[in-house]
Amino acid sequence: MDIVVLDGYTENPGDLSWAGFENIGSLTVYDCTPKDDTVEILRRIGRAPAVLTNKTPINAQVIDACPELKYIGLFSTGTDAVDCAHAAGRGIVVANVPSYSTAAVAQHAIALLLEICSKVALHNASVHKGEWQDCPDFCYWKGSITELAGLTMGIIGFGEIGRATGRIAKAMGMRVLAAGSRPRAEGLEIGEYVELDQLLRESDVISIHCPMKPETSRLINRDTIDKMRHGVIIINTARGGIIDEEALAQALDSGRVAAAGVDVVSVEPIKPDNPLLSAPNCIITPHAAWTPITCRQRVMDIAVSNMRAWLEGHPENVVSK
Repeated sequence: MDIVVLDGYTENPGDLSWAGFENIGSLTVYDCTPKDDTVEILRRIGRAPAVLTNKTPINAQVIDACPELKYIGLFSTGTDAVDCAHAAGRGIVVANVPSYSTAAVAQHAIALLLEICSKVALHNASVHKGEWQDCPDFCYWKGSITELAGLTMGIIGFGEIGRATGRIAKAMGMRVLAAGSRPRAEGLEIGEYVELDQLLRESDVISIHCPMKPETSRLINRDTIDKMRHGVIIINTARGGIIDEEALAQALDSGRVAAAGVDVVSVEPIKPDNPLLSAPNCIITPHAAWTPITCRQRVMDIAVSNMRAWLEGHPENVVSK
């Protein structure tokens, strides 16, 4: 069986093994496939019955042009790269990789928050420039440092990653509010489920962990920002399109939003004209939260297991239903 990986580099830049797939069939791995080049995507898929992708789009046009295609494996939890409904209509199984990076993404969300509040990089750079040596006193600080204990974190999307982030926030003494998910017993142990408007009004920090769907597109916009506390901090490790980036940049410029930390943007890689690049008090990391080798090994292992399960007639983690 021919197996094609359309964009394997981010999953495996050379520190993992493709042996799991090589043991299943004849494997062709492309480091990257142009996202906007449908002709090249189709050429690379060819007559392969099994294809794996991370962000290379497999839309209805691609699906219809590949009559031999029977299986699409994702190197991700998110399914926005694949038209799952169209695939289901064609009898194609689409399988994702859930819950592989919960701890790492929660860790990254908190890392962004701690950098904003403790300004570690700023002070480290200052010390290495010699400013501590020249200080007349035993300490100094460059900008205000924020204590998180006693503040309220509002989490939009209280699934596994949202709850993991909430547990850390609670351990640091923060009050936790959650919106966008149905109440669950494990969530109630961490925080309080509220309506979105209440979360916006009462949160000092808002951390976004909901999936990208039509109803969450630009969920953070001028109107919702206006409902937030003045000086709120916004963290986004979910999907860039959940935030109206122009509205957030303007709110940062005005001070309405005190700071933001994002690991995702609306178009990736980031474009030079993205308004967040020139906005004050905005930390941007390159969609790196999911990338620890432990997480990527889990992705590989689950993706291989998904394909084996499909071949054995009992597909797992199916999202094309």
